[in-house]
Amino acid sequence: MNEPNRTRLSRRGFLGGVTGAALAALGASSPAVAQAPALRSRQGGLPPNIVLIVLDDLGWGELGSYGQQVIRTPVLDGLAAEGLRFTQAYANPSCAPTRASLLTGLHTGHARVKTNGDAADGLLPEDVTVGEVLRSAGYRTGHIGKWGLGPDTGVNPSHPNSQGFDYFFGYINQRHAHDYWPTYLWRNDEQVRYPENESANVTYATDLFTQEALDFIDRSQDGPFFLYLGYTTPHAPNEIPSDAPYSDEDWPQGERNHAAQITHTDAEIGRVLARLDELGLAEDTLVLVTSDNGPHEAGEAFEHVGSTLPHDPEFFDSNGPLRGIKFTVYEGGIRVPLIVRLPAALRASGAPTAASVVHDPVVVWDLLPTLAEVAGAQAPANLDGMSFVPALTGREQPSHEYLYWEHNGRNQAVRFGNWKAVRRNNRPVELYHLNKDIGELTDVAAEHLALVRKAESLLAAAVEGH
Repeated sequence: MNEPNRTRLSRRGFLGGVTGAALAALGASSPAVAQAPALRSRQGGLPPNIVLIVLDDLGWGELGSYGQQVIRTPVLDGLAAEGLRFTQAYANPSCAPTRASLLTGLHTGHARVKTNGDAADGLLPEDVTVGEVLRSAGYRTGHIGKWGLGPDTGVNPSHPNSQGFDYFFGYINQRHAHDYWPTYLWRNDEQVRYPENESANVTYATDLFTQEALDFIDRSQDGPFFLYLGYTTPHAPNEIPSDAPYSDEDWPQGERNHAAQITHTDAEIGRVLARLDELGLAEDTLVLVTSDNGPHEAGEAFEHVGSTLPHDPEFFDSNGPLRGIKFTVYEGGIRVPLIVRLPAALRASGAPTAASVVHDPVVVWDLLPTLAEVAGAQAPANLDGMSFVPALTGREQPSHEYLYWEHNGRNQAVRFGNWKAVRRNNRPVELYHLNKDIGELTDVAAEHLALVRKAESLLAAAVEGH
């Protein structure tokens, strides 16, 4: 496949392309760099490959390894059994803000994209992304699946090829990604047509993404490579080629389809992991699987794609013990699964044993500095995120002063320690102690006025200039 020129340096004051000895020569006083450890895989001393898989609207309670009792996810449960399962991983309340935070290392108080409504504008040339950071360290970078940021055109500042990704295949536009049977997708700056989908549901996007991921791995196996694979399942509408293995269940069709979406995607991830094994890359590849927000409630019609099948997140207890769903700043809207399988280089650094559970809070804007550290790359200064490599390697994980979320400018939340404050529609602040009340059922604000004042101060500080 044709890929854009990989030698383009960053044009933003970010010291793109400077690694190794050149980075050391800059000296510790440089404010724009963060020194990274020399992690190396078995592949001729190269840094580990990285595969980051993001599902769309997968709830915290929709995997067996997170307590799901009905939906079958053997691949991801197996991955959790041989790797690390994070119990306090966070995204943003909706799709586009999560993807922007993932790419830029900024929370929604500082990121350009704060709501799904901002997705049409997307990123600008001055934004520095994880794709650019890793490419500057010599990685071949690919994004396959849902980009969801920027206009639906082949050339624009927010396009993946303009934001550090050598290769792209999938949906550029957030709204277009609702169509599981697309009549076209994008390969870099060119449309790939699927005329068979104009009159029937024939070619399913999820399966296309998996095959493209396999092809990218094949082309990049000499490494190092970074694959960001963004599946659109199980986002509404609940469409799937077959509702197996749930066809005989006495459930509403929307629920059979929703469960089948998750199980089908689990199997597709299994194909990606199998390819890493077949090519002898598993020991040299960091694999991370997560979700972009909490579970959805699809009772509304998706008229632009012709689907009206409803789904109730209570049917499968998709958020487990958590309160809220997608579009809320309660835990059910923002706490997501995160499963990590470590390469040998990180395991050798003293990582926890297989089937370990990590309780340190981590957030989606931590991914950029984390992956930069794994790659031995420099990260931009003044990020909201911090590396969680210590948590991956069994060391003490530094904690954030606070974690911040917002949705549509009217709902905010801040977590500091085990305290979580929520402000909805400019009403008085609610306060919850997450260790004692994971379901955020008991508002104790009236009993802790000093903590409420602290929360109000943090909520204000989080949206100040960056």
